[in-house]
Amino acid sequence: MRHKSLLILVAFALALTACAAPTPTPAPKPEPTKAVAAPTAVPPTPVPPTAAPQKVKIRLTTWAGADESKELQAVIDKVNAASSTFEIVHEPVPADYYTKLQTSIAGGTAADLMWLSHEEIIGYASRGALLDITEFLKADKTNPAAKLDDYFEPVLASCQYQGKYYGLPWIAQPVVMFYNPELFAKAGIKEPDETWDWATFKDVAKRLTIPGQQWGTSFNGWPPPHMWVWQAGGEVISPDLKTCPVDSPEAIQGLQFYADIIYNPEYAVPEEVIKEQGFGEMAKAGKVAMFFGGASDDLDYAYTKDPKNAKLKVALVPKGPAGRATFAWSAATSIWSGTKNKQAAYEALVALTEGIHHWKIVAPRKSLANVETIVASVPGKKDSAATILKALPDMRPFRVIPKYGDWNDVFWNQFMDPLFHKKGTAADLAKAVRPKLEATLPK
Repeated sequence: MRHKSLLILVAFALALTACAAPTPTPAPKPEPTKAVAAPTAVPPTPVPPTAAPQKVKIRLTTWAGADESKELQAVIDKVNAASSTFEIVHEPVPADYYTKLQTSIAGGTAADLMWLSHEEIIGYASRGALLDITEFLKADKTNPAAKLDDYFEPVLASCQYQGKYYGLPWIAQPVVMFYNPELFAKAGIKEPDETWDWATFKDVAKRLTIPGQQWGTSFNGWPPPHMWVWQAGGEVISPDLKTCPVDSPEAIQGLQFYADIIYNPEYAVPEEVIKEQGFGEMAKAGKVAMFFGGASDDLDYAYTKDPKNAKLKVALVPKGPAGRATFAWSAATSIWSGTKNKQAAYEALVALTEGIHHWKIVAPRKSLANVETIVASVPGKKDSAATILKALPDMRPFRVIPKYGDWNDVFWNQFMDPLFHKKGTAADLAKAVRPKLEATLPK
């Protein structure tokens, strides 16, 4: 190409010369054409690879202790590995959890995600501390943990405030009755079955008590007296949140039944002995024949960890006059309303919830309420899983109001504590305390 251009220029120059001079001048002989080397190929400048988008860090705070934190971290690691958008960073606070949580919220430094027991969710939501995730859930068509119709309704309801959702529950732990089959066999008593009612339970508790050595049962405010009220057909807070009918005949029947057993040495461990030897520890030591615990407690397989522990089995709680309602402790993960990454926080919440549902039992979802899921989560529950599943239809958490802390203080300090220490009957105390309880209800 270069040579051809040169000839054109030469010809153009000669043409100009011919026009300028009348006498043509012989054209000089052109020099021999020199070969022009092809340009050396220049390698393309390497383009640096596009950096992968940096994951958004989502902070999670929980009350988990050392062992639980280690187990939770394994769940988090799997969730993080599967995500291209977020990375959950766990910040456990095993001591003074709620005090520190409230301080961080007030100071604007709270974690994006937080664990809340079901008693706390509505209170935090009513104060504007939690993010409303209702629209996120409606738009989510892919994540199993976002399918609200798969949750047990009473447990899911604990995450609702004024028709909006402020978290997703990750556990539903119904109360069951752990019992010592060896103590039953020694006394010649048939093991508990689904026919048991209050009268049977109370009679067996008395027969299995050997003063100063062994007791039929143990109450200390746990199991919650609420569930005996429910079993009698009563309520401590009405469904419409407008009254506290603790002085109804049904509520009084349930509470008085409880009061007749707690700390009574004819049936149960005395208060001073519980203080000396522990509560659940006495059941593990083989000194309590029937103990009410959460379905995820290790009482039924603690003997596999330490042969010194008694071998316990699981039965349903005895039924009352109106049914077998049982308390279920529940907890949820919520999003702080001040998070700067709402979408990423929601995605982390749903993914983490799904992961925890395959770790903690019982997962609060109907599709996961099966023996296989329970045993895969906690292999030690193999022999108890079927009974635990039978408790799920009757479980319910506390009915909670925005000022539940205030309500709870009155209920325990001015009602339960005097009742347990024989400072009045259920009927007398209920009449006096009802207006104080109702003063804390939503207006």
